[in-house]
Amino acid sequence: METYLIFVTIAAVTVLSPGPGVILTLSNAIRFGFSGAIGGIFGIAFGTFIVALISATSVGVILATSSIIFTIMKYIGATYLIYLGIKLWCSTPKTMKMKGDLKKSMKFQFMEGLLLQTTNPKAVFFFMSIFPQFVDFTKDYHETFILLVVTYSSLVLFIHMIYAYLAKSARGWLSTPKGVRIINRLGGATFMCFGVGLASANK
Repeated sequence: METYLIFVTIAAVTVLSPGPGVILTLSNAIRFGFSGAIGGIFGIAFGTFIVALISATSVGVILATSSIIFTIMKYIGATYLIYLGIKLWCSTPKTMKMKGDLKKSMKFQFMEGLLLQTTNPKAVFFFMSIFPQFVDFTKDYHETFILLVVTYSSLVLFIHMIYAYLAKSARGWLSTPKGVRIINRLGGATFMCFGVGLASANK
């Protein structure tokens, strides 16, 4: 249970952190309102399933037979988290302009979110390096794997819908450099802390 809660915390921070998926959700909500972001959010969540399934086909076998590779993957994950943190902390705030575009179709939004998530380095690195730390591949791991993937995808839906609602309700603040800077600093600091924690943790 403790391990699961740690996973939920790291997954939540990963989903919360500014990235391509978050920017897509925020920009859609700012331009089209809450309902205008739903299709993209479901596309991002479904893309999570695809990335997870692809990563599970080979990573499990490798990690079950080599503790050295497992350790390497752990440090790759920790390095990536720290890198994300530094990148976010130092990034220059970019404001999102409000546009009066016509609403995109739900299908188009879904495909846009799906393609974005399946090519999102943050999602790929999470499932290839961080996700395996919470699955014991030497045992029957399928139930645990499904639980963690469903949990991550559910967090994507829940957190992105909150982002969409807040973006709709606070369009002016989110469009300022100050607002973007605060989000970047909070996400960056949290990522760096988890990166250090992951590097020092045992299997």
